[in-house]
Amino acid sequence: MNTNIVIEQSGIAFGTSGARGLVADFTPDVCAAFSIAFIKSIDIEFGFDTVAIAIDNRPSSYAMAQACAEGLKQLDLNVVYYGVIPTPALAYKAMQDNVPSIMVTGSHIPFDRNGLKFYRPDGEITKADEQTILGASVEFTALSENLKDLNKSDAAKNAYIQRYSELFRHDVLLGKKIGIYEHSSAGRDIYKVLFESLGAEVKSLERSDIFVPIDTEAVSAEDRNKALDWSKEYNFDAIFSTDGDGDRPLVADENGNWLSGDTLGLLTSQLLNIEALAVPVSCNTAIEKSGSFKHVKRTKIGSPYVIAEFSELRKSFTHVAGFEANGGYLLGSDIEVNGKLLTALPTRDALLPVLIVLGQIDSIANLQLKLPKRFTASDRIKNFPIIKSQQIITEATNESESFLVKIGFNEIAIESLNTTDGLRLTFVDGQILHLRPSGNAPELRCYAESDTYLKATQLVSNSLERIQHL
Repeated sequence: MNTNIVIEQSGIAFGTSGARGLVADFTPDVCAAFSIAFIKSIDIEFGFDTVAIAIDNRPSSYAMAQACAEGLKQLDLNVVYYGVIPTPALAYKAMQDNVPSIMVTGSHIPFDRNGLKFYRPDGEITKADEQTILGASVEFTALSENLKDLNKSDAAKNAYIQRYSELFRHDVLLGKKIGIYEHSSAGRDIYKVLFESLGAEVKSLERSDIFVPIDTEAVSAEDRNKALDWSKEYNFDAIFSTDGDGDRPLVADENGNWLSGDTLGLLTSQLLNIEALAVPVSCNTAIEKSGSFKHVKRTKIGSPYVIAEFSELRKSFTHVAGFEANGGYLLGSDIEVNGKLLTALPTRDALLPVLIVLGQIDSIANLQLKLPKRFTASDRIKNFPIIKSQQIITEATNESESFLVKIGFNEIAIESLNTTDGLRLTFVDGQILHLRPSGNAPELRCYAESDTYLKATQLVSNSLERIQHL
């Protein structure tokens, strides 16, 4: 079999971060083909004899990891399997060991889909690496139906806990009462242990044996109500959760209100004294309006685009970071925290922002009051054909004013138009409407920004409701 042919015929494609597709399309041979092509795309640059693998809690993930491992063994490589852990835990340990790694995860997308995320020994692959993988032509032997069991190591889990437990005083969270919405998060066996080791009183909430596709960028009404109820019942100082693979945080303040991911990223960056940021174009403009940073670079949506800017930013600045609207925080340079060195981790991480914010302030709600009054909201239309999304974006770009009239906005004037990723319209009154097809699933995403949260949510809901019926 040939990797190029198998991958081309699989129907699997790279999205904003990793290869994603239907579980039915991730056959053992497809998993093996991707793994082999990945290794062949980087083996000229790096010397290694081992590849690390970890998974999320999706029902399909373990079998996919077995197939990846079987494929890698055809290259005479050793495979170390770290079990169910957060993506940043895998990336951190693999980078420490200077080996490549593969995370089997579909992140927040439904459980009938899954994906593969690839990490070089120096970090997450680039968009250029993705094309090299897709173009690789390597012969390999088709896998048998009987895949071998994998022996699990706890080394990556322990290293990830140690990264943060050693950064703070053992009592930094003393007196804090924290709820952890565990659901099916890949890090659910880590968070309680870590928070308690730092002095917090922790309450576990809603652990699920069924995979729950939490999207930190489009929090459901059900999860919003849950947080409000939990806050009233338990009097939490904060509630913490993540998406499926534990690289995107979801944090609620003491009142049970979930913070938007870019608000959490902004607060974290201020507390870390970051000088220069790389953030996707969809993030809140409060970042610039806060005046907290010497430079802010806007990118396309997706962690590879954010990471790609770090090397350029480090030429002029010593404290470099990035984050996304989903809350994933990327540390682009080594920095000092509490008099200790925190090494760069240029991949999305959920733990750093929550620990920095909880460890340095008493009231998350009060901290937000100091930010510029800009509020974001987002949602999506599920099972929306990508081709239809693209047609809508094209129409809205070429005929913006008539498109707005078509979706019910008759009295809104456009100030500027941005096509960095999808279509981002800034109106004369300061509101922003941003439409783009998802890079991971057949969904049309909508982002909005306004001077109140209610206006932002109304702009999203009204837009999607009318677009759905076009």
